[in-house]
Amino acid sequence: MGVRKRNSADKIKAERRNVAFARLTNIPSSPRKMRLVADMVRGVEVNRALGILKFSNKEAASRLEKLLRSAIANWEAKNERRAEDGELAISTIYVNCAPMLKRLRTAPQGRGYRIRKRANHVTLVVDTIDNIKNAKKA
Repeated sequence: MGVRKRNSADKIKAERRNVAFARLTNIPSSPRKMRLVADMVRGVEVNRALGILKFSNKEAASRLEKLLRSAIANWEAKNERRAEDGELAISTIYVNCAPMLKRLRTAPQGRGYRIRKRANHVTLVVDTIDNIKNAKKA
């Protein structure tokens, strides 16, 4: 590897040092339902987001709560210290479509209706609040 490429790789690694992410794949619910819950916690401080998800009555909220706890644990393992109150926030969260299961439901007069069982993938990125503010300024 050349010197220039190594320097740029080291710079990217240093920027990603404080960032931790968690990914949840093939969740058997529609992306539209999951996006409703993801929009509630986007850009929110971590402890507040955990409270929002814990007391939400959506089924997708329990899955996102577990994912958020995983991302926090990943950040703590990566930085070798505990996350303090008010230090971390959700910098990015997005929901993508997963492959769809297509089924047939019997219908009257010899017909069949198509049922699409949707699924989704969720990616959640946790970062320090200071880095998020600096990224917005730049």
